[in-house]
Amino acid sequence: MNWFVQRLLAILWLGRLVYTKLGYAGNTEPQFIIPSCKYFFKSQISIAIKESAKVGDQAQRRVMKGVDDLDFFIGDEAIEKPTYATKWPIRHGIVEDWDLMERFMEQVIFKYLRAEPEDHYFLLTEPPLNTPENREYTAEIMFESFNVPGLYIAVQAVLALAASWTSRQVGERTLTGTVIDSGDGVTHVIPVAEGYVIGSCIKHIPIAGRDITYFIQQLLRDREVGIPPEQSLETAKAVKERYSYVCPDLVKEFNKYDTDGSKWIKQYTGINAISKKEFSIDVGYERFLGPEIFFHPEFANPDFTQPISEVVDEVIQNCPIDVRRPLYKNIVLSGGSTMFRDFGRRLQRDLKRTVDARLKLSEELSGGRLKPKPIDVQVITHHMQRYAVWFGGSMLASTPEFYQVCHTKKDYEEIGPSICRHNPVFGVMS
Repeated sequence: MNWFVQRLLAILWLGRLVYTKLGYAGNTEPQFIIPSCKYFFKSQISIAIKESAKVGDQAQRRVMKGVDDLDFFIGDEAIEKPTYATKWPIRHGIVEDWDLMERFMEQVIFKYLRAEPEDHYFLLTEPPLNTPENREYTAEIMFESFNVPGLYIAVQAVLALAASWTSRQVGERTLTGTVIDSGDGVTHVIPVAEGYVIGSCIKHIPIAGRDITYFIQQLLRDREVGIPPEQSLETAKAVKERYSYVCPDLVKEFNKYDTDGSKWIKQYTGINAISKKEFSIDVGYERFLGPEIFFHPEFANPDFTQPISEVVDEVIQNCPIDVRRPLYKNIVLSGGSTMFRDFGRRLQRDLKRTVDARLKLSEELSGGRLKPKPIDVQVITHHMQRYAVWFGGSMLASTPEFYQVCHTKKDYEEIGPSICRHNPVFGVMS
């Protein structure tokens, strides 16, 4: 769910670990990245609960409700305040509490963006398979509560495709491709044809950045390298972000470390939060074994054994036959967990092997009568991968065409919230 206000762009990133990304259209990165949560003063929550259990003075309850409306924070501002209770209006990418969501939006617009909503068009992003009813609720809040002049709700995968146009690998700009969106909590493989998501073919992978962190944490624990227990997760995350990469061959990589460890082993130094003393650990196999769970998920999750290359191939094979070749040719990476060095190269190699093996089998089964045309498999990497959805929205919201596809306040008043059930697709910019 994303918003655009005239020259201002606010993007809500919806995932399992939910963050809101806010900022201005035309910028390459968001100005604010905050958790999509809200904090209430605990004493007020307990008072509200006690009040609901008895018949009290109506005026007193109204006063308490007014105080409760004012006394809350969002994002990182109240993360470390023990007297505050946390509530998340969004779970697994879907809004569950629209009252909380509206109040969250209020602070986002007025406190962070410092914008007058009546003066701006908004672009919002939504996750794949978001329901039409959710789009209607969003339209009601934006047009009725905030009185915005225009609103466009974009699909995250489409914006990620648009962001890939900055890559030198992209010959022509197209909104047909396969998006691999992997953040901290979840990974999706999403096929898009001419700007429309093929919803029935979307696949979810239970492997993402958080799982890699946990796996590295366990590897370090097994080695008993002397990390303070309360800092093991933080250390594992730092190792993942600083030193991890994807290797082309596991056996050869182990041999490299065994024969010349000093060349490949890194040193991580941290400070013990309690004693304030410095500690240091060697980082070896963890560097490549962490991201390897994308390609050998059974290392971390025995219940899921399908490599990411096979998932991508299955997604594309489930799509209509006339769009399969374009989907193989334009596989776009999005999200921080796709940023590992050589991730795209390994994925392209493994996927190409699977596709070529299928073509060879078809030729053999036909007795040599069929000569299938080779399929071009290309995984697109670019420097905007981490904030691909943000950058795609920022780029498209900066074009004159954006105003033509927005639903306006006038349209909303004439037709109602159902107008936002469908949103026109951006044309390919020249």
